[in-house]
Amino acid sequence: MKEKIHPKYMQAKIVCACGRSYAIGSTKPELHVEVCAGCHPFYTGTQHILDVQGRVERFTKRYAKQPAASAPAEAAPHR
Repeated sequence: MKEKIHPKYMQAKIVCACGRSYAIGSTKPELHVEVCAGCHPFYTGTQHILDVQGRVERFTKRYAKQPAASAPAEAAPHR
């Protein structure tokens, strides 16, 4: 590898809009983010599915566990 062309890798501080901060390794000394794992709705369990026109119910009804189908038709004998 060539010398003096790679960025310096250092300890970085990640600061979220919610106020939490994390220490990671990066080429930049400080990063600001809007959402982190501590305040993201998916990871905190506060995410709500927006049901538009009953699509969620239609999906669950369509792919709900269905009873076993009747026995398969008798196969024709091979000649």
